[in-house]
Amino acid sequence: MTNNDFLRSFRYALELDPGTVQAFFAESGRELSLRNVAAMLKDEDEAGFEALSDELLSGFLDGVIAAYRGHREPGPTEPEGAAREPSREAPRRLTNNRILRALRIAFELRDTDIQDFMQAAGREVSKAELGALFRREDHRNYQPCGDQFMRAFLRGLGLKRRQRPEP
Repeated sequence: MTNNDFLRSFRYALELDPGTVQAFFAESGRELSLRNVAAMLKDEDEAGFEALSDELLSGFLDGVIAAYRGHREPGPTEPEGAAREPSREAPRRLTNNRILRALRIAFELRDTDIQDFMQAAGREVSKAELGALFRREDHRNYQPCGDQFMRAFLRGLGLKRRQRPEP
């Protein structure tokens, strides 16, 4: 699943308008115009398509986490204000596993929540399978998260969120 596919699927699942997507980028300190966001939401074969880099998607996910959970407070060994700055480290390759982990953090999901999303999307998943997806990549029981799993997760997320009454 490409970064742009994920962004389109996430936007569709949560029924987000381009302005909200732009706000998630801004939440992590990455200012994009609505034109840039619209270009990233286009299909690859459409005129004006703009590829979404791992660094930008990572910033978008940071913005989603900050929007839903709030900004992280500095730890006891970090200087004041250090945790509020967007990450400027060299980005590691974003995988579906890392994206899934970021969404789990943003929406404060438990294994049972993810299982409910998957069931709503028509796919059963065991706790052991989920545990394998959230392990470190060098762990012997690590399992890569496939594109179909990610699509089913996003579909289930959207279905479940639409079922909940708004506060």
